[in-house]
Amino acid sequence: MNYDVLMEEELAKLKDKKKILLHSCCGPCSTAVIERLKDYFEITILYYNPNIEPIEEYIKRKNEQIRYIKESGYAISFLDCDYDNESFKKIAKGLELELEGGARCHKCYYLRLKKTAELAIEKHFDYFGTTLTVSPYKNAKVINEMGLTLEKMLNENKSQKDKILFLVSDFKKKDGYKKSIELSRKYGLYRQDYCGCLYGFSKQKNR
Repeated sequence: MNYDVLMEEELAKLKDKKKILLHSCCGPCSTAVIERLKDYFEITILYYNPNIEPIEEYIKRKNEQIRYIKESGYAISFLDCDYDNESFKKIAKGLELELEGGARCHKCYYLRLKKTAELAIEKHFDYFGTTLTVSPYKNAKVINEMGLTLEKMLNENKSQKDKILFLVSDFKKKDGYKKSIELSRKYGLYRQDYCGCLYGFSKQKNR
């Protein structure tokens, strides 16, 4: 399924700007995504990444995200979350030796998407989404299926006006990943060399 085409079809339906809570894994990944969506949405970036370790790395990436938002000049809001590494450790238990991109990562995607969806409902956004699909190392099909499942689950028994929509995406399409690298260079953003958790870090370093 071409999720990029599906997203374009969804964007074409919008008559005015909607409010989206956009989970961002890091500043560099958010760059090309924001460029793609800024004309369609009032964007609030959600920084919820309990997988990132150690905490110094987490803070460094968060600060780069905040810096990009400020320096871009776009009217982007920022929603921070407490460092919630224990929640990640809980869902990763027993999966520490999984290969990168496997079951541990899928649980991590879901943890972050669920938090985004719940906050989007609580704070009355129209859409929720994630920058994760801009990465060539992330499975867009898995991420989009999770988002749509959450949309269905959380909208159950809600009136039409209270429902939240998940923005399907495959932001790596149309040179999205390449653009994110170019924009990261333009703004001098720190680009990490591992996804976030220390389990993945050790495996990436040993490739």
